[in-house]
Amino acid sequence: MKKYFLILTLCAFTINSFAEELLSFDEVSLGVGESKDHIHIYRLGGKNNFESIWFKSDYGRLSGYYEASIHYWEKGNDQIYGVAFSPVFVYYLGGMSDTFQPYVEAGIGVAYISKTKINGRNMATHFQFEDRIGLGIKTGSYDFNARYMHYSNAGIEKPNNGIDIIMFTLAYKF
Repeated sequence: MKKYFLILTLCAFTINSFAEELLSFDEVSLGVGESKDHIHIYRLGGKNNFESIWFKSDYGRLSGYYEASIHYWEKGNDQIYGVAFSPVFVYYLGGMSDTFQPYVEAGIGVAYISKTKINGRNMATHFQFEDRIGLGIKTGSYDFNARYMHYSNAGIEKPNNGIDIIMFTLAYKF
């Protein structure tokens, strides 16, 4: 029980620290994905890009965004609803004024899912970590992305039957 309290306290502190960014989205994203056992995932996200840029050069720069999302998983009659929050680091290739800006991204966040079982898979806890790594390209106000996502409870409770997802996302910057 202590470990759940510690994790929830850490999550609440982290989300509270970034509450201002969470309430001022500058992008909205829609995503669809599927696991290897054909669980379908749909996501709606609000993103707020970091104002900071690190390691800026002629070849690229490091920045990122915070994303708050809601998601829906379904397989047959099994359904899960969830919410997530993730800080994501992005390395953009090329200059800031380039028309097409390819990038790679990676992040680890937290998620809460409504049920712990889907399609015979036991996720064990409602609390999950949301890991991602992806590739994308920004052009104008649009951002196209393909990413690998993984949800699991990191062994907090057994069984820890995580889920791996290939996700495609389209985002629009206001």
